[in-house]
Amino acid sequence: MMGGRSWDEWIAEYAESHQHPVNRVTHTLGIPMIVLSIILLPISFFISYVWIAALSLFVIGWLLQFIGHYFEGKPPEFFKDYRFLFVGTRWWLKKMRG
Repeated sequence: MMGGRSWDEWIAEYAESHQHPVNRVTHTLGIPMIVLSIILLPISFFISYVWIAALSLFVIGWLLQFIGHYFEGKPPEFFKDYRFLFVGTRWWLKKMRG
């Protein structure tokens, strides 16, 4: 539960603005890239050049997100509420689990 709403409610609202097949594919690829980039960031302090991979994944992941929203014709949900940044990851996990 987040913000008085269940995760299923958040994910349902998120899914409403992610109906176009191109948007769904770009998010399916982009979300894990962004998550991985965030995981790699602290590692980059200990292993040189990892920051290049982290930054590349982050930028490409976000580009994919915005390309998808161009096809969807709707702005990203997190423009209305920053908490949708966390919902996207849950949406991806739910999608991957089937």
